[in-house]
Amino acid sequence: MKKLIVPLASLILTLGLMAGCGKTTPLLAATDYELDPESKVTSREVSIGDNAETFLAAYGDYKIFTSIEGGEYQVFAPDEIPFDSSVTLLLPTFFIDGLPTDLDQFCKENEIEKSGLTDTLTSDEFLKSHTVVYYYLLFTWENGAITDIRSEYMDYNEDAAYL
Repeated sequence: MKKLIVPLASLILTLGLMAGCGKTTPLLAATDYELDPESKVTSREVSIGDNAETFLAAYGDYKIFTSIEGGEYQVFAPDEIPFDSSVTLLLPTFFIDGLPTDLDQFCKENEIEKSGLTDTLTSDEFLKSHTVVYYYLLFTWENGAITDIRSEYMDYNEDAAYL
C-alpha cells in the first residue's frame, strides 16, 4: 500500500502547486479524515450510496481533485464535477507540525520556490525538526452515487525513505 501512497502523494503535491495560486481555500482538519472502517461513514456524515448534494454539502468548499474514468487528477469547480460518470474525488491536506498547511502560504513564508517544495518537505534536515503528514480522503463514484470511501495518510517522517 505504501508504494501506492508515495506516487499519489507526489502527484497531488504537484497538482496542488499547479492549481490556482492566490485563491484562499479552507483546509480540512485532521478530524475531517476520520472514517469509520466498518460503516465507511466520514466524520462529516458522508457514506457509501450518498449523492452529489450530500457530498457537496460536506466538502464543496474545499479543493476537490477529480479523476474522470481513471484519468489524471484535475481541479474542477464543484458544480462542474461529472458525478454521473465514473469519477474518483480526492481531498488532500498536508499537515506540518500537526497543523493543516496551505502550500502556497508555506512557500511564501519560507521563501521556497514551488518547484522545490517536495525536496524541502522530504529533506532529512526539514524532517529532523518538523513532522510532515499527508492525509487524503478518496471517494469513488459510479452513476451519481458514492461506491467506496477511503481515508489514508503518509507520515513523511516514517515513510520518506520511499520517496
